[in-house]
Amino acid sequence: RFIACPRLVRTVRRCLQRGAGPGPQPVLLEFAPGPGILTRSLLEAGFRVVALESNADFLTELKSLENSLDGQLKVIQGDFFRLDPLAKGALKPPAVSSDKLFETMGVAAVPWRADVPLKVFGMVPQQLERNRLWRLLFAMYECSSIYRYGRVELNLFISEKEYTVLTAKPGKSKIYQALTVLAQLGYEIELLHKEPWSSFATNLKNGGLAIPKSGQLPNDHLCLVRLTPQQNLFTGGLKPSNASAFIFMVKQSFAKPKSRLTDRLYSWSFDNSDKLLKALEIPKNAAMYNLYPEDYKRLFEALQNSDMFAETFFYDEVLASTRTMN
Repeated sequence: RFIACPRLVRTVRRCLQRGAGPGPQPVLLEFAPGPGILTRSLLEAGFRVVALESNADFLTELKSLENSLDGQLKVIQGDFFRLDPLAKGALKPPAVSSDKLFETMGVAAVPWRADVPLKVFGMVPQQLERNRLWRLLFAMYECSSIYRYGRVELNLFISEKEYTVLTAKPGKSKIYQALTVLAQLGYEIELLHKEPWSSFATNLKNGGLAIPKSGQLPNDHLCLVRLTPQQNLFTGGLKPSNASAFIFMVKQSFAKPKSRLTDRLYSWSFDNSDKLLKALEIPKNAAMYNLYPEDYKRLFEALQNSDMFAETFFYDEVLASTRTMN
């Protein structure tokens, strides 16, 4: 939650306005707005805001603010990270259906290569932060949940350590991970702002800062990061229909990040690795953590076209992994 810090509120407002082009701006979905400190600033800046709040203690004040305006603010009870759960039957708050959410917002689906139809802003909870980022990635690659409506832009406060992982370079065996590859390939990643932890509220009873410990990575700030899905993500052989297999291929590749690509290809029953690597211009002795994100996409597309590679090899693992993330 935000502390009532005018400087921080102004900074966030300015960051969300950055890069805005002419004409009507996309709707801004703000999740977990709390008492609405930033919400009021965004409304004053001319944003049309939909506030998604799960805490009943804040809903009354937010509803009062909604009623005082002429349609510029819409308040919905729900949790952004409980969108489209796999549970059967009618959903009960804080679980929310993205279809009903977008219908309430009045936002229509657009083609993937069209402009951004919706901007999302909020702070990713530190509890299970990595899992939440993975779930968003799965949805983006499969064009499910909010991504059924197009290239939804995320403006998220995440921990500095997770930002470091998202932007790591190949060759860094401890921080260059499957999440790194998939995020860099799928999103345009832009650091908008870094803010010390002291600017944020904490839920600790002793009043201390709830800063997650990090042994090897810096974690002195929360980072406001803009994640915009790449327009050209689904050009070539990668499609939403086979994206789960691609995700699992990358995750399996990083089970042993220092292993050689030729050994991994052999484990996938691919017996013509030398010819493949030569065609892809990848060195024979390349380790998995040396490959660039684009290399993984080109490798997957080449394997898709090979008679030696069966996508069904991944089916059970992909299904289990997808259900875990959801």
